[in-house]
Amino acid sequence: MAAERRIAIVKLSSLGDVVHALPVAETLRAAFPRARIAWVVERREAALLRGHPALDEVVAVDTRGWRRARSLGAVLGVTGALTELGRHLRGEGFDVALDLQGLLKSGLVSLATRAPLRIGFAAGACREPLAALFSNRRVTPPRDRHVVEQYLALLTPLGTGAPRLEFRLPVDGVAEARIDEWFAAVGLKPRRRVAVLNPGAGRRDKRWPSERFAALARRLGEEAGASTLVVWGPGEEETARAVVEGAPGRATLAPATDLLGLLAVLRRASVVVAGDTGPLHLAAALGTPCVGLYGPTRAARNGPYGPGHRALEGAGGALPSIATGPVFEAAAERLA
Repeated sequence: MAAERRIAIVKLSSLGDVVHALPVAETLRAAFPRARIAWVVERREAALLRGHPALDEVVAVDTRGWRRARSLGAVLGVTGALTELGRHLRGEGFDVALDLQGLLKSGLVSLATRAPLRIGFAAGACREPLAALFSNRRVTPPRDRHVVEQYLALLTPLGTGAPRLEFRLPVDGVAEARIDEWFAAVGLKPRRRVAVLNPGAGRRDKRWPSERFAALARRLGEEAGASTLVVWGPGEEETARAVVEGAPGRATLAPATDLLGLLAVLRRASVVVAGDTGPLHLAAALGTPCVGLYGPTRAARNGPYGPGHRALEGAGGALPSIATGPVFEAAAERLA
């Protein structure tokens, strides 16, 4: 394959999945240093990729917003956006499109590139099997491996060689300085036995009970001498406050953060405890020790990737079956 090829990565969402796909971009750049590499991604996740050294372009789309279109004006707006997206993708002259999502919408985006080689998962490995219809080279990934390695399997037809397991994430000086100021204001010292808890999750069945998080915060303070910081995202502040209120004097509510601010907080943590969520995978990618709590998803496939982490799984896929004790022990081990 010529090094001057033009390659489109299609991985739209979610935050954790985009993190897990970063080695694909790194491996492509190492294999084809002169290639033009673009990544098509949801607008909300695009901040993670802007300025990434392995990418030449980030194409942000808003399929979440498109699905909410109800009025005539909104529908016309979506139609215009889709038309413009198709025009842009066609104009790039892509040779290869990689559909890492395995959904109908990602398959359609891959098709819209008009790339002669469109690589995707075999139907049995797609979340929506019909997505395989939009690929003309289908790969069956190893089912017993982490999703990072499953994504990298899509590169096999390109002969990219050894994978580059790198997770370069953005650093924003303004966000870093703001979090440093906040830590100083509340009396926290970065990476000095700071346990970050993330009780929120996009799905209810991925949330460990807030009262367990509160009990964990109390034990971390009383038995491990740790300072606990509770982070939260949109719509999660009430849950985070419940954890803080359940551990009076032992837990602090984090400030509101955007993605860059959250990364700054996670860089200053000694350990992060969370369910199978974006913040957990961001922390793991940063090399911050993690304790992942798993229920409906499998830790073998979706656990915090890399050495030094621990994943605990609930019996029968039920997160509430994970007791506080084992989580405390796993977190305390990483604090030590």
